[in-house]
Amino acid sequence: MSISATLVKELREKTSAGMMDCKKALEATAGDFEAAVEWLRVKGLSSAAKKADRVAAEGTVFAQTSGDTAVILEINSETDFVARNEGFKGLVLDVAHHMLNAVNAAGDILEQAFHKNPTKKVGDMLKEAIATIGENLVIRRFEKYVATANTVVHTYIHGEGKIGVMIEVAASKPEATNNPALKTFAQDVALHIAAMNPMAISSAEIPADVVAKEKEILTAKNLESGKKPEMVEKIVEGQIRKFLAENCLVDQPFVKNPDLKISDLAKEVGKQVGADVSVKRFARFELGAGIEKKSNDFAAEVAAQMKGH
Repeated sequence: MSISATLVKELREKTSAGMMDCKKALEATAGDFEAAVEWLRVKGLSSAAKKADRVAAEGTVFAQTSGDTAVILEINSETDFVARNEGFKGLVLDVAHHMLNAVNAAGDILEQAFHKNPTKKVGDMLKEAIATIGENLVIRRFEKYVATANTVVHTYIHGEGKIGVMIEVAASKPEATNNPALKTFAQDVALHIAAMNPMAISSAEIPADVVAKEKEILTAKNLESGKKPEMVEKIVEGQIRKFLAENCLVDQPFVKNPDLKISDLAKEVGKQVGADVSVKRFARFELGAGIEKKSNDFAAEVAAQMKGH
């Protein structure tokens, strides 16, 4: 079949593989884009396994904490300069404040009565902003955490709205939530999450189908590279252990001090506050992207920033 140059170019942008390799991948998969991404992974030709999840979008990621409540949201625009527009910034703040103050911020946010003016829906406010700014705007995603007696919530924004993290940290004793060391821990782990993009807190939380798919790809990749079939299962077992360690928060080396895992850091802080400390949950939003692993260069950039805190 004939493969268009446009499709080849798009695949190259998504995977960073060579132009001819992208053409071969599309030919081998009869033009199936997702199958071509996987083909490149199996061949070891894709330099960014998850880039195909990227969504082309501009705008901003915004996060805010007020008392025991935290919110994170992503609002998209058509062009990047709109994110610097005062009208756009006002919309972002209005939506964030609505989420912080709304009794129930779940469900279809566009149909909710705007907390500042209940005669309007959030969707009406969005339409007004679109008419004023002159670009299509989308409230893409949002989440809200409310702390309990045993937890603290914290938010962090990196890169002027490129990445946002919201985290809830738990302590076994309520009095530990007032300890500054616990709040510092929440900040440090939020910065770590921004840099290292873990899939889950622990391996038990990574979906079985994700692990199964990774095994399938690694098996095919090892066979493709000439490994003996009778050895592949054992090799893949080791690679899966490495995959889980790299993608689970508690097993990742702390970006500020790689000699410590995040689980080790939690134990150290636990001793300081006199309670067991753990990460209860987190949300990480990256502007215009789905779940995506960042490069070591990015990790180094955030690590450098952390040293200044």
